Amino acid sequence: MQTTNTVLMIRPTRFAFNPDTAVNNRFQQPLLDPERAQQKALEEFDGYVQTLRENGVEVLVVQDTPAPHTPDSIFPNNWWSSHADGSLVLYPMEGQNRRLERNKGVLQVLEQRFAIRTTIDLSTLEQQNIFLEGTGSMVLDRENRISYACHSGRTHVDALRQFAERLDYRICAFHAVDRHQAPIYHSNVMMSVGRELSVVCLQALPEEAERQALQRSLHDTGKDILALDYDQLEAFAGNMLEVHDKDGQPLLVMSRSAWQSLLPAQRQHVERHTRPVVVNIDHIERIGGGSARCMLAEVHLPTRN
Repeated sequence: MQTTNTVLMIRPTRFAFNPDTAVNNRFQQPLLDPERAQQKALEEFDGYVQTLRENGVEVLVVQDTPAPHTPDSIFPNNWWSSHADGSLVLYPMEGQNRRLERNKGVLQVLEQRFAIRTTIDLSTLEQQNIFLEGTGSMVLDRENRISYACHSGRTHVDALRQFAERLDYRICAFHAVDRHQAPIYHSNVMMSVGRELSVVCLQALPEEAERQALQRSLHDTGKDILALDYDQLEAFAGNMLEVHDKDGQPLLVMSRSAWQSLLPAQRQHVERHTRPVVVNIDHIERIGGGSARCMLAEVHLPTRN
């Protein structure tokens, strides 16, 4: 199934601006001192969890630990992904301090509640400076087994191929740049794919052939495309995630800045396919450089008997 009703989120302990990742994440801004940043992040995180639960989404919350310091652990979707066949994939991360997130209790929580039948560990590719940062680097069409990915310093072809071969996915890769012609660091800041709706910043693809190939792949798999511009991309409108409530009804989760950036006709476009769920994570977005989708690790694993 393309979407899930269960997500895992990491409640921050020492959220802060992360210099390890700011080199190629142009969204990050050191707005506040660490103590204030943590305070605001905690308020926004708890509000986010409450909103999801009120909308019928099951949220597993794992409390981060103070040590080792992992300022980006609030974005857990980058270092692991789970799949309906019981596969758990571990990914090679570019940021040194992000690699420490693997040993902070998340895997134990998953093992206690879900049936993990196979672990595919790609993290050893870090030793070769080859990276693939999970569902940040890839936007997955799970039903049609397509991995959409933009090339960047965090998304390497060799790792993409290994993922595709191990999980039987097809790759639709392309180049994407911001308005300053810098490579977009993660695919999930410029596109999302749901059951029927795909939100994508086609403007970010400079090569016509790649842009047409992406559109064709989305159309051929029955996706209705909502096109974004650069202003909307910079407001994190590409960083949405479709989930479903306990009754199976589709929800599109996004930040307040993303929703506010959409034109009335675009909001109606979204509402034809899903029910928008809008959360205020203004400080997390600007300090951490990630938005609503980045904070959600989808759980597709079967539950234990």
